[in-house]
Amino acid sequence: MNQPLPSPRQAPMVDPFGRTISYLRVSVTDRCDFRCVYCMAEDMTFLPKRDVLTLEELDRLCSAFIEKGVRRLRLTGGEPLVRRNIMSLIRSLSRHLESGALQELTLTTNGSQLSRYAGELAEAGVRRINVSVDTLDPDRFRAITRWGDLGKVLAGIDAALAAGIKVKINAVALKGVNEHEFDDMIRWAHGRGMDLTLIETMPLGEIGEDRTDQYLPLSTVRDRLSKSWTLGEIGYRTGGPARYVEVAETGGRIGFITPLTHNFCESCNRVRVTCTGTLFMCLGQEDAKDLRAPLRASEGNELLAAAIDEAILRKPKGHDFIIDRDHQRPAVGRHMSMTGG
Repeated sequence: MNQPLPSPRQAPMVDPFGRTISYLRVSVTDRCDFRCVYCMAEDMTFLPKRDVLTLEELDRLCSAFIEKGVRRLRLTGGEPLVRRNIMSLIRSLSRHLESGALQELTLTTNGSQLSRYAGELAEAGVRRINVSVDTLDPDRFRAITRWGDLGKVLAGIDAALAAGIKVKINAVALKGVNEHEFDDMIRWAHGRGMDLTLIETMPLGEIGEDRTDQYLPLSTVRDRLSKSWTLGEIGYRTGGPARYVEVAETGGRIGFITPLTHNFCESCNRVRVTCTGTLFMCLGQEDAKDLRAPLRASEGNELLAAAIDEAILRKPKGHDFIIDRDHQRPAVGRHMSMTGG
């Protein structure tokens, strides 16, 4: 992959509320080989290839953000590992790890392709990944993901652990679906040295179902767990929105991502870029900045850097997620698979 010459590091990106932006999540594709019921409609229409940034453009865009102070870079999707030749991008971006400009290069994945790629990811400097597993029941897993094979995902997790990659399990809490499984998931995850993060379902995109039927407040989940486990507050952070507790009985950690019951925006250091080059300053707001046009308008990065700077100055204080019977439409129209998890 052709790599542009490095530019001098620029001043840090600081939003209007004094938050330094040091964490970038980039969706490398809107496509996925699952159709999770809280994320996508079963019959999805994906973007035409001409609208999607090339791998070379994604490399250049990520590198521009790194020059502007991004220290953590997470690749997402859709499912990032279904993007053709994705490892060439990951290997290229790993040069920023070697130079010290980037502290961490990681990804969020459904695990379906991990058996194939775990070794290469480790060789490219990926030390930590998030894998989405909402249930340990194979039939329920198939029902939630519509197309997924739990055995294949578990084999991928085994491959990642064997390659020396630290795995964190993400599970979306779904009322009446998996809420009775969290004790078993804690035992399984912590027994393998994996943290477990529970996530409230988010009102993103039309999915053909009423999200009020899915929504399970994590305040309720935590109260239930505290009856079975000793949960201790800790200051552990990974750079994302999760707030962690330690389970005394296992020594492992549980993270809670609570966009609805507890707004996590006050310390937000993140922005997201879609595979089309659209920068969203907030997951829960529609305001966005097109970076594809300045990226393609010049071989240099001056226009791109100016567009990023202008967008960061518009980053809002927080999101406005609501789920109740009076707000059945999604808070934003785009699907999570477009913006990236």
